Amino acid sequence: MTEQPRTLAKKKPIMVAPSVLAWDLSRLGEAVEIASRGKADMVHLDVIDGHFAPNITFGPGTVKALRKTSDLTFDTHLMISEPIRYVERFIEAGSDILTFHAEVLNAESFDLLQGMVHAKGKGIGLALKPQTELPRWAEERLDSLKTLIVMTVNPGFSGQTMDMSVMPKLERISALIAEGDYETNIEIDGGVEPENVGEVVRRGGNLLVAGAGVYAKKDPVAAIADLRARATAARGGA
Repeated sequence: MTEQPRTLAKKKPIMVAPSVLAWDLSRLGEAVEIASRGKADMVHLDVIDGHFAPNITFGPGTVKALRKTSDLTFDTHLMISEPIRYVERFIEAGSDILTFHAEVLNAESFDLLQGMVHAKGKGIGLALKPQTELPRWAEERLDSLKTLIVMTVNPGFSGQTMDMSVMPKLERISALIAEGDYETNIEIDGGVEPENVGEVVRRGGNLLVAGAGVYAKKDPVAAIADLRARATAARGGA
C-alpha cells in the first residue's frame, strides 16, 4: 500500500519561479519578460561554478544586467563551492534571495553568510542535493530560512527528469517546518512538470522551480499559469 502524504499544519501560498537557465542563454532578458507576463512570483537564477556541479552558467554580471529589466524577486541559487567569496557580489548585483548548498557549509559558515545576507536586507536559503539529508545544524536554523530548496535532480543541467525517490525526504522536511510553524518556503527544484506537480505539493512543496516545465512548452507564459492551477487544485484549492 502506498503511504499517504501527511496533511500539513499550515498551507503556504503556491508560487512559481521559472528557471531562466532553460531558455536560450543569448536571450535571458526575454526569459525574464516571459516570467513577468506569466505573473510568476519570482525568477530563479541557477549559478553554477563548474566545481560544485559539472557546468558553468553565469555570474553576478549577468544577474546585474537582468536586474535592470525587471522588478520580480530574483531567487539566486548559488551552486558554488566557495559562497563566502562571492556572496557580496551577488547581493550587489541585485539578488533578493541567496540560496547556498548545505554540502559546502557547516554551522559556522552558514551563520557568517546569514549575517552578510541579512545585513543587506536580503533573504537566505539553503539547498540540498537529492541524496543529502537535512543536517542537524540546519534543522536548528530553519526559522532563519526564507526558502529551503529540495533538489529533485542532481545539479548541473536543465531538462532532467524528477527523481521521485526524493519525495519521502520532502515529506519529512515539510513536517519539520509545519511542526515548528516556520515561515520557510519549501522550494522544489528539478524536473517540475504538469504531470508531477500535484505529488510535489501534496508532499509539502509550495515554491515550484520550473525550467523546461515552463520554457520548453509551446506557450511558456500559459505554462506558468497551468502549473499554478494544477498545484492549487491538487492541494484542494488553497
